[in-house]
Amino acid sequence: MKTQKIRPGRNVPAVQKRLKADERRRQLLGIAKEMFSKHGFENTSTRSIAAAAGISEAIVFRHFASKEDLYRQILDRKADEIDIKSWSDELEHIAECEDDQALVLSVMKHVLEADRQDPQFQRLLLQAALSGHPLHKITAQRLLPLHGFLSGYIKKRQKKGAFQNCDPKLAAYAIVSLPAYYGLAKILFGENELNLSQKRLASGFARLILEGLNSHGGSSLRNARSGKIAKKQRA
Repeated sequence: MKTQKIRPGRNVPAVQKRLKADERRRQLLGIAKEMFSKHGFENTSTRSIAAAAGISEAIVFRHFASKEDLYRQILDRKADEIDIKSWSDELEHIAECEDDQALVLSVMKHVLEADRQDPQFQRLLLQAALSGHPLHKITAQRLLPLHGFLSGYIKKRQKKGAFQNCDPKLAAYAIVSLPAYYGLAKILFGENELNLSQKRLASGFARLILEGLNSHGGSSLRNARSGKIAKKQRA
């Protein structure tokens, strides 16, 4: 009797390739990130993530303790992708040199670049904020250290008279929020109205922040630029 071969179709799932543990984890993190960003944390189940990967839900829990653990590791993976450790070292070095312009510009560039490379991550954070689930605690553990660092730097520069008297925490939020809102606005409005290069955006945002923070209303920045122009003219 001739054996009939069964071909994968609508009712017969194709055999899934067996992945190594690290490959499976990366796959599940990618799928979860996409689904969380589209449907929100609460509306995405581990069962639906498993179905999208073509595996059983039990395999998901073999790699991740819970759905919250999946979300937490998505954030950790993002930190690894942008090499947060190297960037932190860079910011610490700039802070020691008290180079205000370089420090603010570095923040602008990194936030804009992260959004350009991975707009899905911005949607993930937005969905998490709207879900009503206490994910903010997980997110805060990863994001607030940058705010604390900037607040401390601003306070230090205020004591030296370089920055005007204002709430350091408020100023830190302004630094991070300006480029972050630009990425959010593209999601909300569905277009990029500014149509500027990333370099011009970063320098423009940095100039706005520094002229606001400067103790002389931005005069030292203007004088510094005027000095550079004068040197070029003399040369």
